[in-house]
Amino acid sequence: MAFDGANIWIVNDIDDNVTKLRASDGAVVGTFAVGKGPVGIAFDGSRMWVANAQDNNVTKLRARDGVHLGTFAVGNGPFGVCFDGASIWGANAFGNSATKLRSTDGANLGTFAVGKAPIGVAFDGANIWVANAGGNTVSKL
Repeated sequence: MAFDGANIWIVNDIDDNVTKLRASDGAVVGTFAVGKGPVGIAFDGSRMWVANAQDNNVTKLRARDGVHLGTFAVGNGPFGVCFDGASIWGANAFGNSATKLRSTDGANLGTFAVGKAPIGVAFDGANIWVANAGGNTVSKL
């Protein structure tokens, strides 16, 4: 799940979509198609980024109305995603890596080796932290 300041966004892995709920009352605002196996979602200030684990990509949606803005290739099996203020980071669970995309246009800025089976990623204001489920470790980028 992710919060955009007014709404809660929920990934629906089985249905290959995301649901937007108004946070004030839980009303469904919309449901939007994404790739196969969405498992992670992040907000970058105006757009939602969805990690599609079965398609090896992320989908970019405009947060205000769910309009599809693009689909961008990342590593094998992206699970977690986060925003660092300029870029989107995806943890590639089956690629033992993290991919960095420029948030404005989705350009691939690099893929970086991390531990085994990374599934979570977070930004602390200075560093990217990746949780590696397959090795019970955490990587710092």
